[in-house]
Amino acid sequence: MIGIISFIGFTLLVAIIAYYATRKTDESSSDGYFLGGRSLTAGVIAGSLLLTNLSTEQIVGLNGNAYSEGILVMAWETLAAIAIVITAVFLLPRYLKSGLTTVPQFLRDRYDVSTKTLTSALFLTGYVVVLLPIILYSGSLAISTMFDVPTLLGVSSKTALVICVWGIGIIGMIYAVFGGLKAVAVSDSINAIGLLIGGLLIPIFGLVAIGDGNLFQGLDVLYDSNPEKFDSIGGPTASVPFATIFTGMMLVQLFYWGTNQQIIQRALGAKNLKEGQKGLLLAAFIKVLGPIIVVLPGIIAWHMFEGQLPKADQAYPALVNAVLPTYLVGFFAAVLFGAILSSFNSVLNSSVTLFGIDIYKQHINQDATESTVVKYGKIFGIILAFAAMFIAPLIANAESLFEYLQEVNGIYSIPILTIIVVGYLTKRVPAIAAKIGILSGSLLYILSQFFLKPYFIDNAMAEAKAAGITDAAELAQVEAAAYPHFLHVMAILFVLNVALMLIIGKIWPRKDDYTQEYTKQVDIQPYRHVKAVGLGIVILVVGIYIYFAN
Repeated sequence: MIGIISFIGFTLLVAIIAYYATRKTDESSSDGYFLGGRSLTAGVIAGSLLLTNLSTEQIVGLNGNAYSEGILVMAWETLAAIAIVITAVFLLPRYLKSGLTTVPQFLRDRYDVSTKTLTSALFLTGYVVVLLPIILYSGSLAISTMFDVPTLLGVSSKTALVICVWGIGIIGMIYAVFGGLKAVAVSDSINAIGLLIGGLLIPIFGLVAIGDGNLFQGLDVLYDSNPEKFDSIGGPTASVPFATIFTGMMLVQLFYWGTNQQIIQRALGAKNLKEGQKGLLLAAFIKVLGPIIVVLPGIIAWHMFEGQLPKADQAYPALVNAVLPTYLVGFFAAVLFGAILSSFNSVLNSSVTLFGIDIYKQHINQDATESTVVKYGKIFGIILAFAAMFIAPLIANAESLFEYLQEVNGIYSIPILTIIVVGYLTKRVPAIAAKIGILSGSLLYILSQFFLKPYFIDNAMAEAKAAGITDAAELAQVEAAAYPHFLHVMAILFVLNVALMLIIGKIWPRKDDYTQEYTKQVDIQPYRHVKAVGLGIVILVVGIYIYFAN
């Protein structure tokens, strides 16, 4: 009962603060609703960025991967810091110079309207089919497990999951659709503090439990008993082979932190470039510490449960139940609930923005007033939220939530990154090249991962079993060798699509050079230490990798 009361209390506190912080924002205008009035400061941007990213698909999914494979999966966290630095130094100045509300707006200016619309449609498809349902499912799994909802309500696990999905979905929809970006960002910032505190408590309590009351003794026991879990270099059968760090991994990170609407929208709402860059750099530094929250607990769970959990994605909720004192369960569940809402809100708010600005205003009603655009954007957001709530329970059988999410995202992430990179680095590549790049990138990736990959792996496994190979480790090596890792596939397709676009640009160039105009919507004077601080963060990431390389 204490846990439930503290859960409700903290959740209401966040809602009340978010309401009072946003009640004077003019949300009838596009800038007011979609970008919080371009008033976000460094701390709000950093907090919102981190909590948008750090939700249950990260906390549950990545800790599940760490439970199975160890610290090598930290690549998804630590290398993100480098991508954020690149975004702060190179991409954000260009975005703010153009006064963008959405990333596809740049594609309209650089290529044409149909390229922008095609990209927005790709984003929206990926959000509703993949990202929103996974956020809802993973969050519901965590809440249902922590509060033992099946026992509490006297229902089956499946029914409890559906109840949690709809509860989270409806509350998240209210925040994102009716509150706008500023409500999302403010609530994110409050929850970010709670999540950092609560997230750090889990490994601390876990190590104390392992070390018989001594934190550092627990760390020694964990390392001495499981040295293989502390190797940052992934082998060919790992989910993150070492070579992928230099190929598709960095491309995925650059897409996510530099061009993904749900993330970059926080920085687009900055009051000026200086605040935006400071916010990104602060987020990058904290991101380096991310493995303490999203990797270490998974390894602790492996040691504590002796690798006997039926499913790796149960590692984090099971550890929370095992080590967190009863009086803190409600607080931590509220913080986790806030993280779930944050990611759901952020994707939903970005979807509303993309639809309202890039589709409704552009193609459905070009004469619409800003309040009308916001109105129909909200209606679309409600429809999208309900669609995600229906889809979420259908992904319950995914083997690894986090890996599944990253692989499926490749359908739209690499094609979009390709046309943005070529768009900024060239001046004469035409719109037809961008359209071909998007379509070929998506179709080739689908062909590779959902047709060719199963074909080659099935054949290789059949031959191995026919040859009498039954050892699980040997079969895993056969499977890994049968087809390139999906991160390598992303890198290959990125290079092919860039080359294709450049060839088209050489044969059929634009009539005139593309030049970017300064809209003067915000001050674009950069933070004077941005490069020095960014370099320091990059060195820190490399140092961590070297330290854990065995």
